[in-house]
Amino acid sequence: DKWAPCVWYDKEKRILEVIMLIQWFPGHMAKTKRLIIEHLKMVDVAVELLDARIPVSSANPMVEQLIQGKNHLVILNKADLADPEVTEQWVSFYKGKGIRVIPVSSTSNKDRKKLLAAIKETAAPALEKWKRRGIRNRSARIMILGIPNVGKSTLINRLAGTAATRTANTPGHTRGKQWVRLAQGLDLLDTPGVLWPKFDDQVAALRLAATGAIAGDVFDSFEVVSALLKDLSVRSPEVLKEKYGIDNPEEDTLLMIEKVGRRRGSLLQGGAVDTARAQQAVLSDFRSGKLGRITLDGVPGDYYENQ
Repeated sequence: DKWAPCVWYDKEKRILEVIMLIQWFPGHMAKTKRLIIEHLKMVDVAVELLDARIPVSSANPMVEQLIQGKNHLVILNKADLADPEVTEQWVSFYKGKGIRVIPVSSTSNKDRKKLLAAIKETAAPALEKWKRRGIRNRSARIMILGIPNVGKSTLINRLAGTAATRTANTPGHTRGKQWVRLAQGLDLLDTPGVLWPKFDDQVAALRLAATGAIAGDVFDSFEVVSALLKDLSVRSPEVLKEKYGIDNPEEDTLLMIEKVGRRRGSLLQGGAVDTARAQQAVLSDFRSGKLGRITLDGVPGDYYENQ
């Protein structure tokens, strides 16, 4: 029900190819979709939380359909880990579509006032409608949507100024419905993160795994790290050379992983590279920002054509 690897072997039992098909839609996520549909009528603003490093891959295709007709705010979280130039391109992209967007840091609280102001501005049209109906003291009601492990609970805690919801660094941690009252007249409805029933785009799936949005026990780390190294070889080849001594980013992925292991001292007895440790080192370095500020998802091609 999680990863369904389809493996073909030749007569000598050597693996020829592994195609990873992700079919991951746990029951609690199906329940979440129903919960969102049920409570959207009570919400004034739909806040979509994305990972600034992968705005496309971390955008749930289901969300756009669910929030039609709602005031929409996009928050690009973990912008401190993303390429600032590409983040600016994404900001321009969303603004061009008439969507309010704001990039925020994954760890700093300095963006709190900016976030609250953006939410209030996005909620203003809905509150104005309530005022015309004679209801003037109604709080703005916000729903925050995002896939697991993009920082929803941490964001809510930051907005509320207290540990109002539990947080964890594992996908799918939040369960059920939680309303959080903010002193600034904002009521937040927290819901669990949702993932689409099927990953038709395997590139997105691999990038989600690379950022940690998919739990480590449901993906093949070699495939994920291989895809990440290929991405880095295109976007930041100088990083591969500086951090891991990889001079030729076009060489075989396994050779690159072995160079990572030797550079990081991930060796087994006898001097062989511990490839599992080397793969984890790459993922850890990327997720923590030790490889620099890197964005894997660029804006759509038509964005540049319209500039």
